[in-house]
Amino acid sequence: MFAVELDRENLEYDVHSLVQAFYPGEQVRVLIPESSAEKRAQLQDKVRIRVRMDRSGAKVTIDGREYAWEGPDWSEGKGETAEVSSGEQKAPDASKKFKDGFKSFLYRTLCQVTGRELPWGSLTGIRPTKIAYQLLEEGKSPREILAYYKDKYFVSQEKAELSVDIAQRERELLAGLGAGAAREGLPQREGGSGDGKTDAQSCSEGDVRSCREGYSLYIGIPFCPTTCLYCSFTSFPIGGYRSLVEPYIDCLIREIRHAAELMEGRRLDCVYIGGGTPTTLEAGQLDRLLTALRESFDFRDVREFTVEAGRADSITEEKLQVLHSHGVGRISVNPQTMRQRTLDVIGRKATVEQVEEAYRLARKAGFCNINMDLILGLPGELEEDVRFTIDRVVELAPDSLTVHSLAVKRASGLNRMIQEKGMPMLRNTEETMRIAAEGAKKLGLVPYYLYRQKNMSGNFENVGYAREGKLGLYNILIMEEVQTIVAVGAGSISKRVYPDGRIERCENVKDVAQYMERIHEMIDRKERLMK
Repeated sequence: MFAVELDRENLEYDVHSLVQAFYPGEQVRVLIPESSAEKRAQLQDKVRIRVRMDRSGAKVTIDGREYAWEGPDWSEGKGETAEVSSGEQKAPDASKKFKDGFKSFLYRTLCQVTGRELPWGSLTGIRPTKIAYQLLEEGKSPREILAYYKDKYFVSQEKAELSVDIAQRERELLAGLGAGAAREGLPQREGGSGDGKTDAQSCSEGDVRSCREGYSLYIGIPFCPTTCLYCSFTSFPIGGYRSLVEPYIDCLIREIRHAAELMEGRRLDCVYIGGGTPTTLEAGQLDRLLTALRESFDFRDVREFTVEAGRADSITEEKLQVLHSHGVGRISVNPQTMRQRTLDVIGRKATVEQVEEAYRLARKAGFCNINMDLILGLPGELEEDVRFTIDRVVELAPDSLTVHSLAVKRASGLNRMIQEKGMPMLRNTEETMRIAAEGAKKLGLVPYYLYRQKNMSGNFENVGYAREGKLGLYNILIMEEVQTIVAVGAGSISKRVYPDGRIERCENVKDVAQYMERIHEMIDRKERLMK
């Protein structure tokens, strides 16, 4: 482990992301002026990189060697203008220009020191494709966008092309929202015509207006068979919370019914039930929840209805039949890896054989849109392990494949193991990413969404692949932030997207008991946000 000492607070995230990416085998910590005395005492003798800034540039010292940069003047002010010490008024984007310039300088310096380049260059943040999406909206050509990624952020040709490809595919899919496209496999609520509606204001030529006229619904089930080592989601082992499941469903149904009243008259595009593991619920509990859901919302315009079956040890034939009978069209059966020894290490109790059997049961139940999640960079896994997993997955032939590069979350058991036991930082490689991409190609899947996370192994990305016609619409909507998401359940986050693109959020509390005790407050929060 080593530390970076930084004398300016609002660059902490970017500096940490870049330095950690160049030193994937190390734990990188950042000291800022506001760091506690305790943290400073712990890390002071571990500082290898020091960053000093003034209004004219920066000096970076790495292992005793100094590198200097002369940049544009900057200001810390807020609002439309900001006053600097000279009394001169400067535009608020002066600080952003300084930040972008400094990131480029730090990236080039770290390239020089380490002899490495990063696939995503100096680009930080979770949505690289958002840049390509916006530039396409502005009328830029793919060639111009590729040059922009390379010149501004030093992104590799491969990653830039991937971003443009995905952004183009996203725009095509979003253009169909509200255009009366056929809805298949969704039984209608009693009284519904079942033939869909036509919305004259479609998203033709990338216009997101119709996307914002509709909304999506997220339902959180915060229970799992066990908690995986890498997980930081709102998730509670079902064994210790079984007595709370029924009252939790009662509160969830109350919140669902209120949300339906709140959004009455607006077009519902997607329904996504996640967690946790929704299929931790018993078949009768799933039926009760889905019955209330279908009674509360108008499903005539729903384009996609997804449930994360997720853990194979929670899947039964009876549960799959309940999901299918209620019109769920897309499910996930997520192995993460097909190496049993790795599953044992990460605390994922389902065996490889259970994963394969759950997949076969889902096909038998009639599901024709099955996703599988994989994680690259798990403890002890090398290229040969990823190739083994991909070969087994190709034999099963899912309709979509989501490839995650492991991100070490602060609240996860994996992070605690790294911190407490000195376990080396895990890393992914270009080769494992290539193996996964080739496997997706063998299945006839195309990349359709992409995002990144903090502390992601190897500075890579998560990529969703799918067959044409089976792209995950909800995944695109939540990544590109072009549509309001109404979220119910413990730990869920609702997001309102305004016509001008402005976004506001409200959160439900994570703790199940607190969620149930404060259900009126959760409902009131959402009402204030949406009204």
